[in-house]
Amino acid sequence: MRPENSNWGDFGDDDQIGRLNLVNEKKVLQGVAEVKVGRTFCLSLPLDYPGGQVLNKVRKPPILKPVIRNNVPYFNYEWNQLNPKHTDIGSDDAVMLYTQYSTQWDSLAHRGSMFDVNADGYPIPVYYNGFKAGEDVVKDYKHNTSAKALGIENMAAHGVQGRGVLVDLFSEFGEFPRKEVGYNDLMRVFDKDNIVVEKGDILCLWTGLDQMIMRMKGKPEESVKHACAVLDGWDEKLLQWIIDSGVAAIASDNLAVEAVGKQIPEGQTGSNLPLHELCLFRLGVHLGELWYLADLAKWLKVNQRSRFMLTAPPLRLTGAVGSPVTPIATV
Repeated sequence: MRPENSNWGDFGDDDQIGRLNLVNEKKVLQGVAEVKVGRTFCLSLPLDYPGGQVLNKVRKPPILKPVIRNNVPYFNYEWNQLNPKHTDIGSDDAVMLYTQYSTQWDSLAHRGSMFDVNADGYPIPVYYNGFKAGEDVVKDYKHNTSAKALGIENMAAHGVQGRGVLVDLFSEFGEFPRKEVGYNDLMRVFDKDNIVVEKGDILCLWTGLDQMIMRMKGKPEESVKHACAVLDGWDEKLLQWIIDSGVAAIASDNLAVEAVGKQIPEGQTGSNLPLHELCLFRLGVHLGELWYLADLAKWLKVNQRSRFMLTAPPLRLTGAVGSPVTPIATV
């Protein structure tokens, strides 16, 4: 049994990449066709940004430590300590990295739902395409974790390269007050900027939060939690557009693409992040968060364009449910 408005099974019973299946040879060529001048843009924040834990209380900045070699920290290590004839120095480091602290992809094992997948009247915790918590996505008694299905490595192996389409929400809505963008708002921006999104495109939303984060130089203020546009995940028309549009993935420069912290209406049950639930759980649409889109967006606006070639593979980190990413746009 599959949920309403899902594509479970459409790409095969064992499918683990969802709508990335639509990013095929044709979409890659469409992306390549958008390269007119050969200029590239880095779409990643520094991976120690936003800084602190203002945006997310459970994720911490990366910590770099030296590798231990020859029983000492191998950092600015002088090899003449081992052999006087050696003139080399060397450094190696290890990193403690929260995979979704900064610029990131969510895997399809990042967010699931309680669903009656067995059609027996008993909802159980499952992820996209019916993969089960505790069986396919596991944590052992030592708290070692592994997404044996839907891990981010599936996204990496497929390759994330195709046509990106950027929507400039910042120019329309600014920083304050925060605007929750629904379907009608989004279509108005599409019409104003002559934006066309087609099946298999990767949608990128620039809200301006990225440039606020960069301005704060690793010391974000509480204001970033209430600034810049977010999608209104409770707008049914917007969710239906995501279903109908065939977008392969959605990325934004904000924390969660959609508004967070909203209350489920009285007397109802469901997801507190309905856009996440639709995209990650039902449709297999990967979500990218905290991307740096400002420079690209400004260049596209000056040049009256919205499309570009996007290259954005995650780390091929087996079993991970998210990954840092350094996307590249080529125009």
